[in-house]
Amino acid sequence: MLIDFVPTISGLSLAESPAFKKAPGGAPANVAVGIARLGGSSAFIGKVGEDEFGYMLADILKENNVNSDGMRFDPGARTALAFVTLRSDGEREFMFYRNPSADMLLQEAELDLDLIRKAKIFHYGSISLITEPCKSAHIAAAKAAKDAGVVLSYDPNLRLPLWASADRAREGILSIWETADIIKISEEEIAFLTQGEDPYDDAVVHKLFHQNLKLLLVTEGPGGCRYYTKDFSGRVKGLKVDAVDTTGAGDAFKEDQLRSALRFANACGALTVMERGAIPALPTRESVLSTIQTPAS
Repeated sequence: MLIDFVPTISGLSLAESPAFKKAPGGAPANVAVGIARLGGSSAFIGKVGEDEFGYMLADILKENNVNSDGMRFDPGARTALAFVTLRSDGEREFMFYRNPSADMLLQEAELDLDLIRKAKIFHYGSISLITEPCKSAHIAAAKAAKDAGVVLSYDPNLRLPLWASADRAREGILSIWETADIIKISEEEIAFLTQGEDPYDDAVVHKLFHQNLKLLLVTEGPGGCRYYTKDFSGRVKGLKVDAVDTTGAGDAFKEDQLRSALRFANACGALTVMERGAIPALPTRESVLSTIQTPAS
């Protein structure tokens, strides 16, 4: 969990932006808040600095009814920050301040394993695999979840500038690939992991489908998403909106049931891009349902 500083005017570089609005974010935290805001039950595990930003983020979890028992505060490192430039089309470029930041210093001994074991789904990214001790904490948390029969949900959430090299990023992301039950990936991440192959080619996507995977989701921004299981695959169209900030859109996501769920997820993503920031823009269940007025395509 971190703080995104989002420019108040889109389409400018960081240097050109006259002012920034702080917005709480971080992909796993976005998912936790998104679920709670939709009426579900969620908890967050991670580390922030023992500073004003860290306390602010902890308060935001509580305000959004996210269980924060697994949050830890580091007295010696600051809460992670990211400055996010918004291009005129709402897409982002990131500059991170984490050298090291508190989230990188979460230790295995600090994990709330009981919280993990009683979950139905354990959701995570790949950024926590970049450095120790957080990498070991991540692997231990995922093992505890797997051993307890919890569904493992993986969003690689590629942020290349944070890795030492592209090869290290690819190796790190794929190192835990085959333990996941559900994987959500973007077309850009498919191209990256397959070293330039066509992300719209089903044969390419099937290379990433491992033996124990239950569901592979490919998000395509405004285009919606594709879904792949062992038994069926298909596409659900997105909702057309005027995008302001795409931060958090991908974190918000029998076949008829799946298509219905993905239509709901597409609506969550569409509503999220219409405001600046990730967590501040995540929709309620009521706003999503009011948006879905036409039958699933």
